[in-house]
Amino acid sequence: MSNNTILGALKRLGYHKRMTGHGFRALAMTTIKEKLGYRHEVVDRQLAHVSRSKIDQAYDRAQFLEERKVMMQDWADFIDRQAMIE
Repeated sequence: MSNNTILGALKRLGYHKRMTGHGFRALAMTTIKEKLGYRHEVVDRQLAHVSRSKIDQAYDRAQFLEERKVMMQDWADFIDRQAMIE
């Protein structure tokens, strides 16, 4: 999904000046690490970030798939709980 798709949806929902696609990514990174307790490298991999280190790019092929599946379900459950609060 492109950033323009996200921006278009935010505009239609009236959040154009208050949130961005990158803002959602930052929110997810921070919340999943701080509130749900997941490791940085697992969240980083889920967000498809590329390592700055050429060595990591060459040798680190870890995908953390099982942990990411659980993490994404935990993230969905967290969002559902927030929706119930409001």
